[in-house]
Amino acid sequence: MSVRLLICDDETLATDRLKRLLSRRDDVELVGSASNGAEALDAVARLSPDAILLDVEMPGLDGFDVVEALAASMERDQAPLIVFVTAYPQFAASAYETGAIDFLTKPVRFPRLCVTIDRVVHEIEARSAAGRLEELNGQLERLRRERLEGSREEERIWVPQGGEIVGVAIATLDRISAEREYIRLYRGRDQFLYRCSISSLMPRLEPQRFVRIHRSHVVNLDYIQSIRRRATGGYRVVTAPGDTLPVGRTYHSALRRVIGS
Repeated sequence: MSVRLLICDDETLATDRLKRLLSRRDDVELVGSASNGAEALDAVARLSPDAILLDVEMPGLDGFDVVEALAASMERDQAPLIVFVTAYPQFAASAYETGAIDFLTKPVRFPRLCVTIDRVVHEIEARSAAGRLEELNGQLERLRRERLEGSREEERIWVPQGGEIVGVAIATLDRISAEREYIRLYRGRDQFLYRCSISSLMPRLEPQRFVRIHRSHVVNLDYIQSIRRRATGGYRVVTAPGDTLPVGRTYHSALRRVIGS
């Protein structure tokens, strides 16, 4: 049988990665993609997917809101299976206790995705999607509460490093720089390359701790040794190890707020 899947994720890189991985499965038909919760609800109504690869963290309607709306509007025999996809692995244990068929953490790996697809196939054959959706809807308040509590804990970026995935605490970073479709994370003598954009990472950074000084540079305020005025106007930031970073013209006001001038 062919599984009809819908992707819902507001991150283009994450969506493109899932599309590439799914194209390697002959038993999957990607019926569409959505970049937010409202688009996902519309796509479900139009396309009737068997399952949704649903990002938890999205602006506006998040993944939990989508599940809630589907549970309130879908007929039992039309309900899609839900696979949560997120960068926060602490949700996984709770998700398995709800009606979600599976829970994938970013970056999604092909072998793990195959496990998920096999589970979806098995579940479709059993046609228990509607019951799981009802059960999941009943667990949403607990999941929302746990997400809020998790966000108060030390946030980490999970970075593939060799044969393992390393958790890098965001608060411990010294600075971040952009390198094409990647960002480089600096922490002491360690450096980590992570597939992400600075813009998508910014909402996870504490504004009291980090300042964006350039389209390609973000610096931990504790890591700034000095700020130099240039003879031609503008600034340069000197870090604790002595690296000199440019300050983009559009970021002058953000830096002025930091130095109080």
